Amino acid sequence: MIDFRTHPSFDRHEHVEFVNDEAVGLAAIIAVHSTALGPAAGGCRIWRYEREEDALTDVLRLSRGMTYKNAMAELPMGGGKAVIYKMGADRTACMERFGEAVEAMGGRYITAEDVGASVSDMRAIARRTSYVAGIPKEHGQAGGDPSPWTSLGVHLAIKALLGGSVSGRTIAVQGVGAVGLGLCRLLREEGARLIVADVNAANLERARALGAEVAPAERIHAVAADVFSPNALGAGLNRRTIPELGARIVCGAANNQLETEDDGERLRARGVTYAPDYVVNAGGIISVSAEYLGESEAAVDARVRAIPDRLWRVLAMAETEGLLPHQAADRIVRERIAAAKRA
Repeated sequence: MIDFRTHPSFDRHEHVEFVNDEAVGLAAIIAVHSTALGPAAGGCRIWRYEREEDALTDVLRLSRGMTYKNAMAELPMGGGKAVIYKMGADRTACMERFGEAVEAMGGRYITAEDVGASVSDMRAIARRTSYVAGIPKEHGQAGGDPSPWTSLGVHLAIKALLGGSVSGRTIAVQGVGAVGLGLCRLLREEGARLIVADVNAANLERARALGAEVAPAERIHAVAADVFSPNALGAGLNRRTIPELGARIVCGAANNQLETEDDGERLRARGVTYAPDYVVNAGGIISVSAEYLGESEAAVDARVRAIPDRLWRVLAMAETEGLLPHQAADRIVRERIAAAKRA
């Protein structure tokens, strides 16, 4: 087993749990980064990684990101994440076994959907633990698939950055899975021109049905557009892609978009306005939090519609204090967490 404490992405995480069950073919990692603000909330990503170390890198980075995302959204939740990187033939059995691992953590971690996971997966997990969200509730109550709320938050942020309207503007969307496709629908309904890319042919067909044009996956960042919206996996903004960006605004739902800290400075040098990912993609976790706390769908809607205001606060701080946008966002978050620890 890898020693996570010596891993480059380890950030004083409170707990890292390796879940291996050869009987059902399950291998997963659960990482709790911080519970300073409340139980660690974050989705369960199901993905094929080449190595266990790659899965560990992802879960450590994503769980830290959830701490920051939840704090920025002013939620009473800490940050955690899970990745499932091996799944046996009986998916339901694997999800139930994962649910047992979540239950054994006694409420320190609350799971929900993420990339590769579905509502039916959450139902299977819920047979073994109550520390799960993303399950449909009665009308008016928060619950169900959180991805539409993520799409809405990013859509509202893009509109704000474009002066309040996307009509006639070109948006390049990288990744048209659940969140990216939902974003495309919202943008198209308001008159945007869409150029999309995805490695999944079925996803592309659904986007084409909305009237989207298709670009090669390896070149979507470079197409001429008003906004580049990354909605796939992380680290897409890097030394190679930033010099080729075809848009002056980057705003999307992908987590950990900057490959390195230096990439924020590269964006500024190119004159690109960067909307920090965890500021604008918080819609899903806002829904998960409200579901877990028994709140209403109206409360989710109100919090998601506050995302553009938070983004403007971050960008204003960056401008006045000479910070990069992600640095300004990090400062706001760290101050909130420090205040909670003092209290």
